Amino acid sequence: NLNVMPSSNTLVFCTDNNRQNYREPPQFITSAFTEFGKWMDGWETRRKRTPGHDWCIIQLGVPGLIHGFDVDTSFFTGNHSPYISIQAGCLDQESPFTLEGDRTGMAASDSQMAAVAKLGSEVWPELVSVSQLQPGYSDCCHNYFKVSFSRRVTHLRLNMYPDGGIARLRVYGVGLRDWSSVSTDQDVDLVALTNGGVCLGYSDAHFGHPRNMIGLGRAANMADGWETARRLDRPKKLQADQRGILQVPGWEWAVFRLGHPGLISSVEVDTNHFKGNFPDSCRIEACTLTPEEKAQCIGSRWNSGKWRVLLPPQKLRPHHIHHYGKMELKLSHPVTHVRLIIAPDGGISRLRLWGRPIPFTATLASKKWTVYKL
Repeated sequence: NLNVMPSSNTLVFCTDNNRQNYREPPQFITSAFTEFGKWMDGWETRRKRTPGHDWCIIQLGVPGLIHGFDVDTSFFTGNHSPYISIQAGCLDQESPFTLEGDRTGMAASDSQMAAVAKLGSEVWPELVSVSQLQPGYSDCCHNYFKVSFSRRVTHLRLNMYPDGGIARLRVYGVGLRDWSSVSTDQDVDLVALTNGGVCLGYSDAHFGHPRNMIGLGRAANMADGWETARRLDRPKKLQADQRGILQVPGWEWAVFRLGHPGLISSVEVDTNHFKGNFPDSCRIEACTLTPEEKAQCIGSRWNSGKWRVLLPPQKLRPHHIHHYGKMELKLSHPVTHVRLIIAPDGGISRLRLWGRPIPFTATLASKKWTVYKL
């Protein structure tokens, strides 16, 4: 289960941008033309009539470890880029410039070429060697590339040979934070995708994947959260306890690995947009696992005896951010994994686990923790 990095990527530099590009899924409008030619939903360069090839530099929305790419040529059927390659870099600081606004019909100036040359992107490590792309017909437009690269990436250089069009570039991987820059006295969202949190398992994801809960910002809509199917084992007549929590036989769950082992001090459960389909209640369990123990848990669908209650069952409200602090939380030691349990079913848009990362002491080293700084 790979996380899709958010679409907040920034175009830092491109040699040519004869047609505009967008973040939404590609579309084709037959009657759409601009002064530069047919409007295409993606990055299309002019037909090259000078030596060289076209390329661009993209800043990832989330720095991380890359596992693969989807180079989507949708609707580019007579004008797709025939070949591409992809290189990767890890910059200590953000690029000193970005290309903003509508750059349709524009190409890089001499001064911009000189500025970007300082990045030395032409010698960045190659993640995808020169590879052929299929045209943008629906049965072959997705060009997938598996990657084995063990270093943290912040920027990509996408080369097209020699020119042409690409509708979308999707980057699949896991967010990785440089934890050496984070103080142990600083509260951070330990499960956030941007900090390396990963969804490792779940019971049901009929309407939305649980990894959405650790995404950026608040959810845009219900599809941007986790929503399960309605459980079929619900009683014909529902009964509640003294706290108003429904007494049901079943529940749904999702397991997350934290981006860094840490001590959780507060929890946010956001049911934003879920107004008639929010869960009745939730609870959170947590544990500390070595890589070997994690592998065993995956094999048993996370039926581990190591789970301990972090947050006891809590009644939930629709379309609301629920805050839980030290008064509600029951664990006072560091953990590496959490399991969110909802009853009986429903949807949650965001999960935030605020706490402090713990240093990698001798005790942690003896448990073979993986340090997520590359």
